[in-house]
Amino acid sequence: MTSPPPLLPLMLRGAAYSPFKRPRTTNTPPPAATSRIDGLQVRADHLTAYERVCAYPTGSPELPVTYPHILGFPLAMRLMSTRTFPLPLLGLVHTSIEITQQQDVSPTGTYELTVGIPELRPHRRGTEAVVVTALRPTGDTAEKPVWESTSTYLARHKTDTREQDQREQQEQPATPLPEIAEWRLSGDLGRRYGAASGDRNPIHLHPLTARAFGFPRAIAHGMWTVARCLAEFGARGPVHVQARFRAPVLLPGTVTYAARGPAFELRSAKDGDRVHLTGEVTGLPR
Repeated sequence: MTSPPPLLPLMLRGAAYSPFKRPRTTNTPPPAATSRIDGLQVRADHLTAYERVCAYPTGSPELPVTYPHILGFPLAMRLMSTRTFPLPLLGLVHTSIEITQQQDVSPTGTYELTVGIPELRPHRRGTEAVVVTALRPTGDTAEKPVWESTSTYLARHKTDTREQDQREQQEQPATPLPEIAEWRLSGDLGRRYGAASGDRNPIHLHPLTARAFGFPRAIAHGMWTVARCLAEFGARGPVHVQARFRAPVLLPGTVTYAARGPAFELRSAKDGDRVHLTGEVTGLPR
């Protein structure tokens, strides 16, 4: 392939297989498989639409640090929507992402993009799939990719509740970071980000489709919240990013961006104790 596959057929395939899958702690790891695109080039119109909805500057000489995730997401969906993938695609929750960028990535380059699911691992609320995405310039033989991410996706199911309760008791609430900005999010944000990213999961698009999955209103894409925070933070160059999704952002709504040093977070403006996202940005040696 030289371009990402369309997402809609993959989502439909994954949705069709989902009712026949029963996640449990003893799920075997998925078959060792990767999906790859060779000769990948960034479309300028796609990049500009993404930059605008995430508040990145347009026309920059480097890609936004979160943009390669969008390029790799269809390949991840291609792997997770197969019959042999043991977790149901419907209901999978993106719980975290870790990004390592060795240098600024040019929007005019030609790249090799690979996505793999090396393991499933137990989580206190179910089972997580680990998805690794790597981007390399075409012909690059360096040991490390220029950009790499590790995401976790959670399939919820019954686990040992005693262990869960014990772990949750050990989690201490962190001191809130100082507020930097307040953002008012419109009700159509999910549709606008979905159009730019290709991720048109119904929980993000409309209150009616979100209610079918247990949400009172549409919720913002987790990757939009990360991208918006990193755009505000100004993350670029050799950098390591860690982010964990804590609670959904209901649309429309108002959120507070807070940061100090390498740490950032996104909180509800109405209830400052409700944290939607926590993260950290660390520069890497050049």
